[in-house]
Amino acid sequence: MNNDMLSQEEIDFILKGSDGEKNEDNLELIGDVEKDTLGEIGNISMGTAATTLSTLLNQKVTITTPKVMITTIDRLAGAYQIPFVAIDVTYKEGLEGANILILKVDDVKAITDVLMGKEEIHLERELTDLDLSAVSEVMNQMMGSSATSLSEIFSKKIDIEPPKSYEITFSEGKEKIDILKGDQPIVKISFRMIVGNIIDSEIMQLIPLDFAKEMADILLGKEEENLSLEKDNEVSAAVEEIEEDYEVSEEIPIKPTNLAEDENNITKKKIDNNEETVVVKKPVFETFNGKSDESYNESIDLVGEIPVEITAELGRTKKKIGEILEYGPGTIIELDKLVGEPLNIYANGKFIARGEVVVIDDNFGIRITEIVNSYKHS
Repeated sequence: MNNDMLSQEEIDFILKGSDGEKNEDNLELIGDVEKDTLGEIGNISMGTAATTLSTLLNQKVTITTPKVMITTIDRLAGAYQIPFVAIDVTYKEGLEGANILILKVDDVKAITDVLMGKEEIHLERELTDLDLSAVSEVMNQMMGSSATSLSEIFSKKIDIEPPKSYEITFSEGKEKIDILKGDQPIVKISFRMIVGNIIDSEIMQLIPLDFAKEMADILLGKEEENLSLEKDNEVSAAVEEIEEDYEVSEEIPIKPTNLAEDENNITKKKIDNNEETVVVKKPVFETFNGKSDESYNESIDLVGEIPVEITAELGRTKKKIGEILEYGPGTIIELDKLVGEPLNIYANGKFIARGEVVVIDDNFGIRITEIVNSYKHS
């Protein structure tokens, strides 16, 4: 194994943690519930990403249950001096933050060779710009599908910027990548990734502590509680400020007015000891009688090329967060659909039809058995 390759001992050391990292992890910067939540977020998102990687490489991909711990960049830099490939992934919608994925150089070479259709994997060669470009595109699709899973978890649209790849060490990364700058605590989520008989390695995800806590709080419902508390505090502060600036009398005579009677009257106000005349009257709106006879006979071909997303729903269910946190490989989730019951079909989220599942060659399909009446007459 040459100098730019990571040994198994070294990757185990950095991903499983030294004694110093374990001691730091005991500082309880985040609680066990938050750690479990982050682990489950990583498990779901990386599980989806693994499915995408399997499709791209045409290989079976397995990612194990994640391990979550707290560390710092300085500790990682001191223990991990061999170059690796860092993929910088920034969220541009739904979440405000970024994270870094760390891969071994040899794993990136193997992924590139498989994508290029090479029969043999050459790990002795130097890492090239083609490798970095290839892994960036792979991560773009993997993390894109991961963002889709996160959208379902957080119940809002989440999207990412195109990932950027670097061949660096942690020491070099502190100068180039914002997340790696400074020595603030950082959350490390490590996975074991197996790709066919090509890759059996460890990858890790680095997330700034504040961003990690924000994601955990959103999923656990703490963000709404904090926003509500902040809003109550702001209202209380505003009331106190008003009470300090004005003396409120309990006996203020109020003369009832009739706007209908006084609509043509002129109201005089005194502003800064100067009289200003203000005219008050009802607004006048244009009236429309009858329906317009104007019609349009344009061909429907004008909109015929607009894409519409068709979705077939197998079923639904509701679970508590506590139950979801207990999920793992092999967990069976019971849906609300019975065997043989028609499936719902949606066009851009609108319910339009029902159908039954069929198999076309190696793919699933759905045969429409009923069109919804409201859709036909709309």
